[in-house]
Amino acid sequence: MTIPFEKFYVKRSGMAPFLEGISRNTGPTPLSVYLPPGCTSDELKSMTLPELPGEIEKAVIDSSSGAALFLAESNYLVVPPFPVIEKVIFPAVDTEPLLSLIRTDFLTGLVLVHLGSYAVGVCRGETLVSSKVGTGLVYGRTKKGGSSSARYQRRRQNQAKEFLERVCLHGHEHLEPYRKSLDYILYGGPRLTIERLRKLCPFLSSLGVPELPLMEVPPLRQYVLESSVTRMWSSRVI
Repeated sequence: MTIPFEKFYVKRSGMAPFLEGISRNTGPTPLSVYLPPGCTSDELKSMTLPELPGEIEKAVIDSSSGAALFLAESNYLVVPPFPVIEKVIFPAVDTEPLLSLIRTDFLTGLVLVHLGSYAVGVCRGETLVSSKVGTGLVYGRTKKGGSSSARYQRRRQNQAKEFLERVCLHGHEHLEPYRKSLDYILYGGPRLTIERLRKLCPFLSSLGVPELPLMEVPPLRQYVLESSVTRMWSSRVI
């Protein structure tokens, strides 16, 4: 039997009523399966579950936070915003472990960067307890060639380096007071920009905090930072 699924996202504020609805889900052989990150295809097959569509199996295997699978009259796969801790199987629709995870007010550091704008901060749950949003001058690329282009590129590279070093200082200012209590850290922005920042910023490399998946963000403003916190806490439902 192949089981059907749909796809959508649920914000943190909507997860309690959503899971309450799932808990009323009935069926002849209800099942709840909690899977931590790192689950393999062979491990899934060893559980003798109903046949899963390929995209569902891939979503479980690829998830950096694990998954919760609810099989009943209606079927749901929930990819939570933070990692499932242990593998558990219930012969019923049991949403309590997932609800407990969603209700935990994790302390998370945020470092969101585009060349020219940044946002750094710390949030407890969805509440920002420390943050700063700012901009910096970094010239765009030029298509012209010759020595003037080379000078322009060197100038741009120096500006980018100075900008990222300032971001590092602001990150240290806002994250250092919480470093011993941080549960996770979220980076956002172009991957190459984040990699360059981390090379220039030993402080970030020294945090030793579990990382959430890199988030795509537009150029940074206060509302982008706030919406990123909401997105960070959203669960993907398939």
